[in-house]
Amino acid sequence: MATRRTVLVADDDENDIKLLRRAFQKAGIDIPIAAVRDGEQAIQYLQGDNFYADRGSFPIPALLLLDLKMPRTNGFEVLEWLRQQSGLKQMLVVVMTSSDEPQDIDRAYDLGANSFVKKPSDFTGLTAISQKLHDYWLEMNLAPSCAPLCHGRVG
Repeated sequence: MATRRTVLVADDDENDIKLLRRAFQKAGIDIPIAAVRDGEQAIQYLQGDNFYADRGSFPIPALLLLDLKMPRTNGFEVLEWLRQQSGLKQMLVVVMTSSDEPQDIDRAYDLGANSFVKKPSDFTGLTAISQKLHDYWLEMNLAPSCAPLCHGRVG
């Protein structure tokens, strides 16, 4: 089953999600953005559980943009879980958060983040980062094989 390229945003701030969608649109990036509000929903989405069972509507993302400070299950816990899943452990994950604390950066990389980006303070910066994320992670970067993902195997 072929999957369409989707970006999954895990962020508890609805305004940040709306701004990110607008920034992708302004940058001319025509890629679906799925959004979840906390780490627990991110895990459910990635597992295809409950509401997210229909992979036609909720495909495995090509890129996960992950906030760290979320309720219920935080971004660190999502990363730790993700890297233990045989069908998902190679997923591209960019931590995109308001923190620039060295201990957060180090911990995210220790848990397997591919990149760490501080959220910009203005829309122009967000648009520029969106374009760079797209160009590098979704166009230029050679991603791992999707073989396990394309067959729907997770875990």
